[in-house]
Amino acid sequence: MTIRNTAGTFALLLLGTAPLFAQPAPVTAPTQTSAPEIAFHTVEFGQLPPDRYLGEASSVAVNSKGHVFIYSRGDSTGPAYGATASQLLEFDADGKFVREIGKNLYAWSYAHAVRVDPNDNIWIADKGSDMVVRFNPAGRVTLVLGRKTEASDENSHPWEHPNPPLKPIDGMFRQVTDMTWDPQGNIYVSDGYINSRVAKFDKDGNWLASFGERGNNPGQFRTVHAIAADKDGNLYVADRANRRIQVLDDEGHVKRIITIDIPDSSKHLIMYGKDLRGQNLSLFLPGAPWSVCITPPKAGSPQYLFAADAFRIFKMTLDGRVIGWLGGEGKALKEFGWIHGLACPDENTLFAAELVNWRVQKLTLHPVR
Repeated sequence: MTIRNTAGTFALLLLGTAPLFAQPAPVTAPTQTSAPEIAFHTVEFGQLPPDRYLGEASSVAVNSKGHVFIYSRGDSTGPAYGATASQLLEFDADGKFVREIGKNLYAWSYAHAVRVDPNDNIWIADKGSDMVVRFNPAGRVTLVLGRKTEASDENSHPWEHPNPPLKPIDGMFRQVTDMTWDPQGNIYVSDGYINSRVAKFDKDGNWLASFGERGNNPGQFRTVHAIAADKDGNLYVADRANRRIQVLDDEGHVKRIITIDIPDSSKHLIMYGKDLRGQNLSLFLPGAPWSVCITPPKAGSPQYLFAADAFRIFKMTLDGRVIGWLGGEGKALKEFGWIHGLACPDENTLFAAELVNWRVQKLTLHPVR
């Protein structure tokens, strides 16, 4: 490296780096090792017609009318490995089946997330096709972000996981996971398993920016698994493998780092014959966020942040204080098996989508007094 000792070059260097020095250090939420267990009631949600099956329930969302959308790894077709596994189903507020949206859609490959925006548009993020799709309330496609590998390409194959990671490409995704919006309608996409970033688009789908890279420092990510925004446009990013939620502003600056340190009281964490705690699998560590959701704005009431690890759900204030927790590992009602998606239409109503239990539970919380 050649260093040119000139006043002009030094001034430019200082000018270029000034914003970095100006960024305040992110606030780390105080460690909290206890919180009350929240009492709740639950039912298995959704009445499927006789010829339909759910498969792994990957995600769940609720619109302004109370209709529930379940994005599942069902309706599977193709070979045993690499099969297409995505279906988007709508139910009314009572759980009655309404319709399937986008049957045989080109983007369907491997379901990951569904969300409903403030205008009742339905959005999906498909991890297998690397696409984000917006449907209007009538179920018609109105926006597509990303593009999947062409089936006609002789080199088409699943993404590899090189180390160091591949450099992200603007406007494209690699194993995309989720999406959210700020009050101006800008779109934020968590991207995801291979890319370690948040991608930003304007309300019309035009590329704006990219935040983050792989790592464990503030502003870096390892498995960007979910994302949600509050009424002020702050982004809550589930940085799962780093076992934390990073709160960003709309330019990607880290404002807060939230960790959930409530010990797991389960007597065991056994799944498929493996002791998950003994395997050092960071995604199964207590408090590692699989999903996040934030209650809608309501006059006179605060918004609440809900986060789920594989087996439990945590109710929090937006600054990261855990108000209480609920759940535990298992297959019975009130127990969970890999909570992959959350919807929170209000602070005492939750929907939890489970992968290994192939279901969605509707939870009614009894507030902690």
